[in-house]
Amino acid sequence: MKFVNRGYMVVQPTKSFIEWANKNDEDYSDLTSNESSVYLIEEDFYDDEPVVKANFKQIFLNELMAVSEDEEVYPEITLENFNAYFSYQLGSTVFDAEASNLVAD
Repeated sequence: MKFVNRGYMVVQPTKSFIEWANKNDEDYSDLTSNESSVYLIEEDFYDDEPVVKANFKQIFLNELMAVSEDEEVYPEITLENFNAYFSYQLGSTVFDAEASNLVAD
């Protein structure tokens, strides 16, 4: 098992995001839950708040774009809305359990 020099942020959609997704993409119709996304972040941090503030806009946009490319239907990209649309957990230890090398695009 290999240690990866990154931390992580697990992002889970809330009911607010799921309701928005159901309105904006027929593939999401009647979606009642959604799997989490994992974002790799800086490894060494002592306080979650600066890390969330530094990354929430990119994460929010990525999650919205997975549902719709029409930016006109997006909610305002604010920290308050991010906190309403997602729950999240941060951690600083990542291990790669696979034998093959990581590939980044």
